[in-house]
Amino acid sequence: MKRRNNEEMKLSDLLKTFVDENKLDKKGLDQVKIRDIWNSQMGPAIEKYTTNIKLKNEVLYVQLSSSVLREELSYGKEKIIRILNEEMGKELIHKLVLR
Repeated sequence: MKRRNNEEMKLSDLLKTFVDENKLDKKGLDQVKIRDIWNSQMGPAIEKYTTNIKLKNEVLYVQLSSSVLREELSYGKEKIIRILNEEMGKELIHKLVLR
């Protein structure tokens, strides 16, 4: 049986190490986190019309069921990108595509 190293570590440090070692940032966790941030920052009215959110290669694809809402949001793409990046804590999104 292997012997454990009993040095103390904070849980947050341990989770960060796990995420970094398994390269989960870009694939899984950011995908879930951006969906949660979109819904919280854009509000329940926009969340109701959002059918799909996908983050791929620094591009956030948001599918909306309302063409009127899509047109309105297209005027504020830069602001939306800035808000989402601030909430994520890093420059993750460089382009927003509304579908």
